[in-house]
Amino acid sequence: MAATTEPLGEFPVWGLLPRKETGVVNLLSKNPTYDGRGVVIAVFDSGVDPGAPGLQVTTEGKVKVIERIDASGAGDVDTSTVVEAVDGVIDGLTGRKLKVPESWNNPNGKYHLGVKGAFSLYPRGLRDRIIKERKDKNWDPVHKVLLAESQRKLQAIENSKSNGTGSNGGTNFLEKLIKEDAEARVALLNSLEKKHSDLGPAYDCVVYNDGEVWRACIDTTETGDLEHGIHLGEYRVTHQWASLTKTDQYNISINVHNDGNILEIVGMCSSHGTHVASIASANFPDNPEKNGVAPGAQVVSITIGDNRIGSMETGTALARAMIRVMENPYYKVDVINMSYGEHAHWSNSGRLGELAGEVINKYGVIWVASAGNHGPALATVGVPPDFQSDSIIGVGAYVSPDMMVAEYSMLEKLPGCPYTWSSRGPTADGARGVTVCAPGGAITSVPSFTLRSSQLMNGTSMASPHTAGCVALLVSSLKIREIPYSPYSVRRAIQNTALALDTDIFAQGHGLIQVERAVDYLIQHSGGVEDKVRFVVECGAERSKGIHLRNWMADKPVDVSVMVEPVILDDTRADPSEKLQLNMELVMSCDAPWVRSPACLQLSYTVRVFQVSIDPRGLERGRVYSTCVRAYNSAKPDKGVMFEVPITVVVPLLDLDRGYHYEGSPELFRAGQGRRLFIQVPQQATWASVTLKASHADKCQRFTFHAVQLKPNCSVKTLEFYKTVNLSANESTTLVFAVRGCLTIELCLARWWCSLVDGQVQLTCDFHSLCPSQEEMTLLCSEGMQRVDVRSGLRQEELNPQAVLKHHAQVVMPADSKVEVLGGERDTVPNNRPVYQLILTYNLSISKSAEITPKSGLLSDVLYEAAYESQLWMVFDSNKHLLGAGDAYSNKYSLKLEKGDYVVRLHVRHERSDLLEKLTDLPLTVMTRLSQEVKLDIYSSFNALVTGGKKTSSVTLSQSAIHPLYLAAPSLTDKNLKSLGLSAGQALIGTMSFAKDEQVRKAVSSHKFGLIRTMPDCYPLRVVITELPCKKRTTNSNVDEKKESKSYNDYTEAVRDLQTAWIPKLDSESSEKVYQEVLGSHPDHLAAQLSRLQALDAGGAANRQAVITLAKSIIAAVDTPLLLAFYGTKTDTRTDANKIKTQMDKQRNILLEALSRQGTALGSDLLTIAAAERSQEAYEQVDQIAMDILKFVEPTDSKVNGFFSVYYQIRSLDGLCCRLLSRQCDDKWSRENEAKLTEGYTRLGWTHAATQVASAHPLRFPTNYAPF
Repeated sequence: MAATTEPLGEFPVWGLLPRKETGVVNLLSKNPTYDGRGVVIAVFDSGVDPGAPGLQVTTEGKVKVIERIDASGAGDVDTSTVVEAVDGVIDGLTGRKLKVPESWNNPNGKYHLGVKGAFSLYPRGLRDRIIKERKDKNWDPVHKVLLAESQRKLQAIENSKSNGTGSNGGTNFLEKLIKEDAEARVALLNSLEKKHSDLGPAYDCVVYNDGEVWRACIDTTETGDLEHGIHLGEYRVTHQWASLTKTDQYNISINVHNDGNILEIVGMCSSHGTHVASIASANFPDNPEKNGVAPGAQVVSITIGDNRIGSMETGTALARAMIRVMENPYYKVDVINMSYGEHAHWSNSGRLGELAGEVINKYGVIWVASAGNHGPALATVGVPPDFQSDSIIGVGAYVSPDMMVAEYSMLEKLPGCPYTWSSRGPTADGARGVTVCAPGGAITSVPSFTLRSSQLMNGTSMASPHTAGCVALLVSSLKIREIPYSPYSVRRAIQNTALALDTDIFAQGHGLIQVERAVDYLIQHSGGVEDKVRFVVECGAERSKGIHLRNWMADKPVDVSVMVEPVILDDTRADPSEKLQLNMELVMSCDAPWVRSPACLQLSYTVRVFQVSIDPRGLERGRVYSTCVRAYNSAKPDKGVMFEVPITVVVPLLDLDRGYHYEGSPELFRAGQGRRLFIQVPQQATWASVTLKASHADKCQRFTFHAVQLKPNCSVKTLEFYKTVNLSANESTTLVFAVRGCLTIELCLARWWCSLVDGQVQLTCDFHSLCPSQEEMTLLCSEGMQRVDVRSGLRQEELNPQAVLKHHAQVVMPADSKVEVLGGERDTVPNNRPVYQLILTYNLSISKSAEITPKSGLLSDVLYEAAYESQLWMVFDSNKHLLGAGDAYSNKYSLKLEKGDYVVRLHVRHERSDLLEKLTDLPLTVMTRLSQEVKLDIYSSFNALVTGGKKTSSVTLSQSAIHPLYLAAPSLTDKNLKSLGLSAGQALIGTMSFAKDEQVRKAVSSHKFGLIRTMPDCYPLRVVITELPCKKRTTNSNVDEKKESKSYNDYTEAVRDLQTAWIPKLDSESSEKVYQEVLGSHPDHLAAQLSRLQALDAGGAANRQAVITLAKSIIAAVDTPLLLAFYGTKTDTRTDANKIKTQMDKQRNILLEALSRQGTALGSDLLTIAAAERSQEAYEQVDQIAMDILKFVEPTDSKVNGFFSVYYQIRSLDGLCCRLLSRQCDDKWSRENEAKLTEGYTRLGWTHAATQVASAHPLRFPTNYAPF
C-alpha cells in the first residue's frame, strides 16, 4: 500500500502518561536533578515486575526495583525439611531425585526442601492462559486421537453380530463385558474432557546458604535437573530475578526467612502494581517522553494482594508492609503509594490504623493513597485516606483534555474534569477525604506475563502514584538542597499550592496537584518548628476529624466544639526544646456567611478548644454546602493554611408532596457534571422508586445514578444504590432501591465524563412503605410460628409476603487452637515487638455435595477497622490439599465441596498474645447453600395457621393500615431439609419480602467495580432448630415397663459376638486362637469365619491360599439359591418380613465379601503370571465369581469394587477398570486409589491422563498444611 501524501499530525505521546498538567515537565526541564533521585517509593500493591519496560534502572543507572517482598504469604513455601546430599543427589519432596550441581557452594551441606505449585503463584488470567496452552499442546492432540479410535472400536463392536445374548452364558458374558469396556472407554474419555482439571506443575524447591547469602533453586525442569532450574539469590542482596518458564514470562524473585525454613517466592497477583509503579517512576533512557513522574526514584515492591483470595489485600500483608517501611537497616523509605483500599464501618479505631499512624507520625514516611472508585455520591472515600490519622494524602482521579485524545481516542477534547466514578469526600466523620486530585489514567508498562508492553488503566489507583511521584520530586529537591521536611510540611505544601478547578469540590479536594509550585513553596517557606508538627483536629463529642452534619433537620443553629492539638513528629523521642519553641498566633477565617468562628487562636504545645457555630437557616433545602475554617500563622501569613476545620452541611428537603413524592424540574447536564438532591427519608419508608426521563437529545445519553444514606458506624456500602443507565430521547427508566427512614438520602445523578452531547433529564422520586414490626425475623421451630405485623405507613400498597430459606448455618467449635510467636524480621514491629498468631483448627464433615462459606462472626466484615491485625481462613481436604481461602469479607467467597471430611484453619494475628488467647474457643459458622430454596407458609390469621387453612396471598393495604402475618415453621421432614442432618442449635437462613411488585423484589444494584446491593424489599430471616422430629412412641400407661430379662444363651451370644469383633484386630497367632475358641462353641457361626477371612486377607500374599480355602467354605455354607429367590420376590407379605430381610441382608453381605476376597486372592495370583501362561480354568474361576456377584450387586458396590478392579485388569478390560477407579477417586481421592488409576491409564495407553494425575500427586498430597 502506498504511503499517504497527506500531512499527518504528531502523536501526543505526552498524553499517554500525562505530566504537563501537574507541572512535572516544567519542573524537570528547569531542574533535571529533581527527578526523584535519592528517594525510595514503597509500592503497596499487587507486586512490581522488574522486567517490565522502564523498571530496570533509574536516571543515574541504579537498580530501579531495589527490593521485592510478598507480604501476603501466598508465595511462601514450607522448607523446614532439612537434608544432606548423598553422592550429590537429594530426594525431593515430589519424589524426584534432585542432582546438585557441582558449582554450588554450600559450606554446611544442609539443604531445605519444599514444594510449590506453579499455578498457586499465577494470577487468574495467566493461570487460565497457561492451562489452555498446556491443554492445546499436551492434552488435546493425544486425547482427540484416542477418543476417535475408541469410538471406532465401539462402532465396530456394535456392528458385529456378537451382542451377548446367545446360549453360551460364559462367552456371551465376556462379549457383553467387552462391549461395556468399549463404551466405558468412550464415556471415560468424554468425562475426562468435560472434567479436565489441571493443577499445574509441582516444583521442588531447594534452599541453602552459600556462606554469604541465602539461595534457592526451583526445579522448573520437573526432572530433578537443578543445573537447569531457576537459581536465585535473595533479591535485596543480588537483585536477581527470572521468568518461571519461557512460556509464562512470569518474573519471580526470592527471599528466605526463619533460617531457611520459609522460602518466599515473589511474583505478582495482578498487573496493577507494575502499572502503578510505572506511573510513579518508570525510566525510559531512550524515550524519556514515556517516563513516569519521578524516573530517578527507586522502588520497593511490597505485595499486599493475596493471590489465594483473588488479589484482595489482607491484614497480614498490610501489617508486614508497614513493619518493613517503618525501619530497616538496608534503606529508608521516603514515600508510600497505596492504590488499594476498602470501605470501613468506622475510622476512629483499629489495629491497622494504629500501625499506619506509627508509619507516618513516628517514622516520618509520607503516605499517598487512592481515594477510591466509588463515586459520584458524597462520602464515598475509602480507607486508607479515611484512616484514624488524617495525615494520609488521599487522591481523586482527574481526566485532562490531552488524556481524552491520547488515551481514549475521543472525537474531540472536552474540559478537564474528575472522572464520574472517582470517590468524593467528605469522610463520614467530616474530613476532606480527598486531599488533591491528579491524572487518573495512563498507558504505560505492565508485567511481561501479560504479553503486552503497555496498557490503558484508569482509576484513582492511577492518580495516586502520579501524586506519589510528585511527592518524590518534592523530596528529591529538598534532599538536594538539604532542606529538612516532614510528612506534614509536604502535605501542607501540596494543599496550599494545588490548582483549584471549576468543578466538583468534593472530587478535587484542594485542587489539581502542582508539583512545581509545591517545590517553590517548600524552598521559600522552609524552616520553623511548625514544619514538624501536625495539627490534630477533633470536632464534637464524637471527636470527628471535621464537621459533617447530614442526618438532621437543619432547622436551627448548632454549636460544635473543636479541639486542636499540635503534635510533633515522633513525639515521644522529639527534642523537648522544639516543643518549647512552638508558639503560634493564629488568625482564622471562613468564607461562609452561615458559619461563625473565632478570629484568632494562640497555640503553643498544648490542646486548645474553640467553638464553631453553624446556622443553616436561610440555606436552600435539598442541597449540600461546604466550607472550612482556615488557620494562618499571623507571623507568616504567606505560608498559607496551617490547619483547617472542614465543614460539610447537608440541608435536606423535609416536606414532600403528599408526604412521599418529589418531582424535580428538567435539568441540563454537560459531560462530567453531576447534580445532588438531599431528602430526609420519611420515617416509615422502606424503599424508593426514582424515575429518570430524558429529553432534548437525539443521541443516547449515559448517566450514573448513585443513592447513598449514611448509617452511624456503617460503611457507605451499607445503604446505597448504584446504576449506570443509557437514555434515548424522551425515554424514561425507573430505579428501585431500599431506604432507611429518618436518614438523609443523597440522590446523585451525573453525566458520564466523556459524553460529547449535553443531555436534559428530569428526576422524580417516590417513597414507599411496607414496614415490618422487626427488621430481622427469628423463628424458633419449637414455637411453631412467628407473628410479623406489616404497616403501610405512607400510601396504599400491595402486600404479597414471601419467606424463603436459602442457607443452612451450622456452628463448628475448634478441635485445636494454638497461639505462637511468629518473630523474624517481617513479623516483628521495630523495638522488638513480636507479632503472635492464633491458629484455630475446625473439623468439617459434608454429607453431600454443597456450596459452603465459612464465617467467623466476631471477625467478619471488618479489616482496616478491626481490633485484630488479620484474619484468614483456608479449607483443606483430608489429604491436606488446599481447596480455597477467604478473609474478613467471607460473603465474597464460597467453595463447592463434595461429600467428605475437611479441615478449616483460621488464622488471627496481633501484637498482644493475651488478646489472641481470648479467641481460642471462637466458633465458626459454616453457611451451606441449600440445593433448592424452601418456601415457608404465611397466613393472615393464627387459626388459619393452626388448622392449615388458607394462606396469605395478595392484600391491598390502605395508608397507615397494619396487617398481621403468621409465619409457619418449616417441616423438618421436608425432603430438602431432611438430608441436611440438622441438629439442635443450627439455623436455616433466608429472607422475607412483602411487596407484590416484582421490580421491588428483584432490583439489583451493580457498580463499575462490582455488585454492591441486592433486593430492596429483603429482610433477614433466621429459623433456629430447637428440637428435631422423632418417631412417635407408643406407651401403655396401665402396664409398668420392666427391663427384659436376659438368658444365659443371650450371654454366650454376646461373648461370641465380642470375640468375633476382635478376630480381625489381633495379631495372627492371637486371631487364630480366638477364632478357634469361637468355632469350638459355635461351629456354624459365619460371622466369625468372615472375621477370620478378613484377618487372613490383611496378611497379604502369604495368606492367599488360606483366604481362598476359607472363602470357599463360607460360600458353601450360604444358601445362595434361597437368597436369589428372596431377592427375586417383589413383595414379601409375611408379618415378620422386616426381620427376615435383615437376616437375608446379613447372609448376602457375608456371601459377597467372601466371593470378593476369594476372587481378589485368585486374581492377584493370576496377575503375577504372564497372560499367555494363565490356565483357562483360572479364567473361568474368576469369571464365575464375577457372574455370581453380579446376581446381587453392581461392580461399583463398596463390598466388591476391589475385586472388580482386579478382575477387569485380568480380563484386559481396562476401560471398565479405570471407570471404576475413577468413581472411587471421586468418592475419596486417596494415594492408593490414585496409584491404581494412574496404572490403569498407563495400561490403556492414555499417557496424557496418567502424566497429568502423576504430576499433580505432590500437590494433592502435601506433607504439611499450606502456611498462612
